Amino acid sequence: MSRLLPTMNLYTSQARWKWIVLLVSVCISSGSIWYTNVLVNQLKEQEKEQIQLYAKTLEYTVNENDASGDNINFITQEILFQNNSIPIIIADEKGEVLDYRNIDVDTTLSKQDITKFLKGEIETMRKQYEPIKISLIDNGQVFAVQYIYYENSFLLTQLIAYPYIQLSVIAIFAIISYLAFNYSKEAEQNRLWVGLAKETAHQLGTPLSSLMAWMEVLRDDANLREKGIVDELEKDVKKLTIVTERFSSIGSVPVLKQENVVQLVNNVVQYLRPRISSKVRLEVYTLSESIYANVHAPLFEWVIENLCKNAVDAMGSSGLIAIKILRGSESKVLIDISDTGKGIPRSKIPMVFNPGFTTKKRGWGLGLALAKRIIESYHNGQIFVKSSEENQGTTFRIVLKAITATI
Repeated sequence: MSRLLPTMNLYTSQARWKWIVLLVSVCISSGSIWYTNVLVNQLKEQEKEQIQLYAKTLEYTVNENDASGDNINFITQEILFQNNSIPIIIADEKGEVLDYRNIDVDTTLSKQDITKFLKGEIETMRKQYEPIKISLIDNGQVFAVQYIYYENSFLLTQLIAYPYIQLSVIAIFAIISYLAFNYSKEAEQNRLWVGLAKETAHQLGTPLSSLMAWMEVLRDDANLREKGIVDELEKDVKKLTIVTERFSSIGSVPVLKQENVVQLVNNVVQYLRPRISSKVRLEVYTLSESIYANVHAPLFEWVIENLCKNAVDAMGSSGLIAIKILRGSESKVLIDISDTGKGIPRSKIPMVFNPGFTTKKRGWGLGLALAKRIIESYHNGQIFVKSSEENQGTTFRIVLKAITATI
C-alpha cells in the first residue's frame, strides 16, 4: 500500500487554499456588486420621482392661469431650475424638440445638426425609460401633449460602473501579485535545487576518486579479473561519474550537441537491464536507428533513466516498459515511455511534475520535477503525461526538435 509524503499533502493543501481564496474573492465581489446595485436602484427611483415632479410642475405652470406671479417664480426657481444633473429633452407629439437641459451640445453645429443630435439622444433615452407625458389643457380640454425624455445622471452612471472598475483594478493587482509570488517561489526553488545538486556532486567527488584507486588495486587480483567483477565495478564507477556530471550541470546552461537519440536511449536500456528484475522487460521500438536532436547527453539519459525507474516502481516485480522513438510532424522527435503499472489517478495527473509529489514509500519526489526542468528549460522541449489509466499503465511523452544528421 503506497502512501503520499507530507510534501505531496502540502501541494494538495496549497491547491485547496487557492480555491478557498478564490471562493472568498468571488463572494466579496458578488457582495460588492449586489450592494452597489441596491444603491443604484434607490438612486434610480429618486431620479424618476424627481423627473415626475419636474413634469407635474411644468404641467401645472403651463396650465394654471390662476397662479400668482410669486407662486410661478417659486415653482420655477425651486423646482424647475433645480434639476442640474439629470439630462432631459422635452418634445411634442411629433418628436420635435422643444427644450432640453443638462446635455452637452456642440454650439458650433448648425441648428439642423443640433436637432438631429437631440433626436438621436431621444432614441437613446427612450431605450432606458418610458417618457413622461404632459397634457396641455385649455378650458378643460387637452389641446396638446408633450413628452419628457430622460436618462441616468452622470453620477448614477459612474456609480453603476464603479464596482466593475474597482474589481478590474483589484483583479489586475491580484494577477500581478500572483505572478510575482510564483516567480519568487520558482526562483527560490531553483536556487535550492541548484545548491543541492552541486553539493551532491561535490560530495560524490571524493569517494569516486577513492573507488578509482581501489579498482586499480583490484585489477592486480587475477581471480577477480577473470570473474569479470572488476569490469562490472568499472561500469558502476563510470555511471557514478556520469551522475556526478549530471548534478554538476544543474544550475548552469548545458551545451547541447547533435546526438543520436536512439543510441542514447539504448545506452540507458543496456545499463538498466542487468540491474532491474528479470521479469521486467525493457523494449525499444523505432523505425529508424538514426534520429538526431540537439541534446545534452548526460542530462537527457538521466531523464530516460528516471522515467524507466519510475515505471519499474509502478509495475512492481514484473511487466513491460516499451520505449517508442519516432520522427513526428513539424520536425519533432517523439519519445513515448509506456509501462503496464498501476497508473496515475486522473485527479493526480496535473500534480505529477510538482516538486515533492510521490506515491512511493521512499523518495524525495524530485525526479519528475527535475525531468521537466531538464527537458523544457534546457532542451526547449516538452514532457507530459500522454495517457494513464489506473491498473493499466502510464505513458509519458517527450517532444524534442529534430535535426538532420551531419555526421
